[in-house]
Amino acid sequence: MDFLVLFLFYLALVLMGVVTICICSKARCSRGLFWGGAQIFSCIIPECLQKAMQRLLHYLLHTRNHTFVVLHLSLQGMVYTEYTWEILGYCQELEFSLYYLLLPYLLLFVNLCFFALSCVSNPGTVTKANELLLLQVYGFDEVMFLKNTRCPTCDLKKPARSKHCSVCNRCVHRFDHHCVWVNNCIGAWNARYFLIYLLTLTASAASLASVSTAFLVQLVFLSDLYQETYIDDLGHSQVVGILFLSQYLFLTFPRIVFMLGFVMILSFLLGGYLCFALYLAITNQTTNEWYRGGWARCQQCLHSSRPPSAEPRVYQNIYSHGVWSNLSEIFLPAAHYEKKKN
Repeated sequence: MDFLVLFLFYLALVLMGVVTICICSKARCSRGLFWGGAQIFSCIIPECLQKAMQRLLHYLLHTRNHTFVVLHLSLQGMVYTEYTWEILGYCQELEFSLYYLLLPYLLLFVNLCFFALSCVSNPGTVTKANELLLLQVYGFDEVMFLKNTRCPTCDLKKPARSKHCSVCNRCVHRFDHHCVWVNNCIGAWNARYFLIYLLTLTASAASLASVSTAFLVQLVFLSDLYQETYIDDLGHSQVVGILFLSQYLFLTFPRIVFMLGFVMILSFLLGGYLCFALYLAITNQTTNEWYRGGWARCQQCLHSSRPPSAEPRVYQNIYSHGVWSNLSEIFLPAAHYEKKKN
């Protein structure tokens, strides 16, 4: 029983750590904390190892490579192999609905299609050929996006809502972020693919967790394990509880329980990120604009004591025109289709 408690405590710490890093990495005020931690570790880790780690991190996060794509597909393959190898057979013996059992495979197929589209599709690269067209798509708010701004790397006029991606080395129209999991930028022309990919990936993880949980619960009820008793350390007879059942299931089906824990944590993380992505979609914001907008508001608060004669330019989202209009802009990007017609 002690092992199970420690294992659950370990999973909780890992989950809290991942969430904390994801939140803190978005706040510039938290960078000093990470920088201080890095300085402490630099005194412990040998210099040669530090340089090797820096080169590895630079390669993984600041260059286009297929490492995370391979990792993504490998994890997905291992989870579905375990599902097919054990859970599917057990559930068929317990006469689960075939449609219910095949739902994860349907979601996997749709997910892989949109994953491939997110990987290979053009996110909206700004070129000499489409520069003038893209300059007319969005207005300049003169706070975050200024007129007549040129990209020093591409030597092009930057359309509003565009950004130069240092990883891909190109300017991207309606730049959202660079996603290492698809090894591509997310922009105006592939944001719809990425959103559906994220939705189906979350649904896939949730469906696997649902089937696995249903199997374990059904097994407990059919075997009447919840009615069993055991003798505790004091010699008293006790009715089995949730922790006892969890330990029994873990010892009996360790791979299934490990997989269930993984897909449950993944479902919560992906579900949170999906909610955030949907919020950005219905408010017509990009991740880049949300991040920079929060920083702009912080700067305005810091400089609120400026002289009354100086009128500060307040950042506002001028691109939101209602939920349906915002969603149609993502799923039917006008400039993309105008370019195709020409």
